[in-house]
Amino acid sequence: MRLLLLLFFLSLFYSCETNEVEYAIVVHGGAGTILKKNMSDEMENAYIQKMEEAINAGYNILEKNGSSIDAVEATIKILENSELFNAGKGSVLSNAGIVEMDASIMRGDNLNAGAISGVTKIKNPISAARLVMEKSEHVFLSGKGAESFAKYENLEIVENEYFITQRRLNSLRNAKKRDSLTDNKFGTVGCVALDSDGNITSGTSTGGMTNKKWNRIGDVPIIGAGTYANNKTCGISSTGWGEYFIRNVVAYDISSQMEYNNSSIQSASKKTLKKVKDLGGSGGVVGLDSKGNITMDFNTEGMYRGYKKSNGDFKIKIYK
Repeated sequence: MRLLLLLFFLSLFYSCETNEVEYAIVVHGGAGTILKKNMSDEMENAYIQKMEEAINAGYNILEKNGSSIDAVEATIKILENSELFNAGKGSVLSNAGIVEMDASIMRGDNLNAGAISGVTKIKNPISAARLVMEKSEHVFLSGKGAESFAKYENLEIVENEYFITQRRLNSLRNAKKRDSLTDNKFGTVGCVALDSDGNITSGTSTGGMTNKKWNRIGDVPIIGAGTYANNKTCGISSTGWGEYFIRNVVAYDISSQMEYNNSSIQSASKKTLKKVKDLGGSGGVVGLDSKGNITMDFNTEGMYRGYKKSNGDFKIKIYK
């Protein structure tokens, strides 16, 4: 009898030892009216290559037993430094012709979070959001206060002209001619990572909406709307028409369904995005749960998206 008990406990021990946590990373570069017929082969390849670079940057950190926080920041910084996306350099312009950026980050182990909004001079907003989380007693800083904090923490500060591109100037002119708020292309970037310690981190960064007025703030810096992470459930990063994502508390709603209804991350994402659509909103989410299951769901014509998992599964997609 003792021998049987010993063998039983040994089998449990070895099964736990070999059942390593799977690490994974999922990334989005925005959702919206993204159609194959409007995309040249050159532009399509540029997006795919930049998405691959960003995913691999984060994945390489995870592969070396690095933290999901480091992976998310490194990934998003690459997208912020690219002119292709509506985050950092290449962000859309407000009605006043300037770039106003928002970002947030959240860790799933202790639910700590950091966010900034309405900044115009911080080169990498995601890094500022992380510092708010780690170096301050606060969660959310805005405008000049956030920029003063970034300077105090020695982040790189640039002039607003650094972020402005001809492509975004043209978009603003077109939006003003139509007297519309946006060109229906949401280039917000985001990343969720699960590291080998089982910790989930989610981060999101954006320039907001073309032709926005009055220091409008969307869902990205609002914890629970644009970004949420909880090791018990999942990490989520959102992209789309921010007002609807705020009203539906999208990122937290997905996590809540998983926690209280035992829903899968894919099922929860679909239900939440349906609520967004029913109200008239559009966009998408990416996320992963504590077991490395991925969601990349959206209700638009396309979403720049991709993921890479420790089991070798690797995909990048653009269209529906």
